[in-house]
Amino acid sequence: MAFLGLGKEEAEVKTSALEQARTGREDSGVFTSTVTGLIENLLDVGIDGKGPFDSAQKVADAKRSERPDAEDAIDAVVRGHLKLAAAGGFVTGLGGFITLPVALPANVLEFYIVATRMVGSIASLRGYDIKQPEIRSAVLLTLVGADADDLLKKAGVMSTGRLSNLAAQRLPGPALMVVNKAVGFRLLSTVGKKSLVRLGRGVPVIGGVMGAGLDSYLLKRIADHARHEFPKKVTGL
Repeated sequence: MAFLGLGKEEAEVKTSALEQARTGREDSGVFTSTVTGLIENLLDVGIDGKGPFDSAQKVADAKRSERPDAEDAIDAVVRGHLKLAAAGGFVTGLGGFITLPVALPANVLEFYIVATRMVGSIASLRGYDIKQPEIRSAVLLTLVGADADDLLKKAGVMSTGRLSNLAAQRLPGPALMVVNKAVGFRLLSTVGKKSLVRLGRGVPVIGGVMGAGLDSYLLKRIADHARHEFPKKVTGL
């Protein structure tokens, strides 16, 4: 599945991805188009919702109405998305080598849409406006874990601690586009680079179980990262 970038490995991949995002250089038109499509889906579907897939705000509001305590609501959001990721990872992981070329990209997109909505819901429950462009970029950056600071620095954006602090910087649209695109390059550049995932997905049924378990594990790490990056917003000071 997807691979969080929660370590500092593959620095050359990150640098290349960022340079492509900043300069608009297209080493591969298909790859660049895929990056653009990924980011559009994460924002338009993952945050704003589309069709039967509820928006992050709607999910947050629903949990808030059920559980007045924000932290209880966040726990419920995470549990719900862990179940969703586990089910999706299992279904799309079935079939082994025959369906691998089709199932893996679908699973990647599915996972990141679910992860994006979860992070957006957490941010909303902590008091952030997920319609604000900077917060939307912060949500995307949460997906790459510890690599977020590195991407921000290389994009020329000052890192001021937690990702939620981007809201105070009021960054111009072009800068946010570079950041968002760099996140997309980073996510897709790691797809297929983990041999364990490829091996697991190549074995029928066992691959499905590994897909479900790995997706849940990675989503839990993203949830923990989101809790850290979006502390409860203090207002009225």
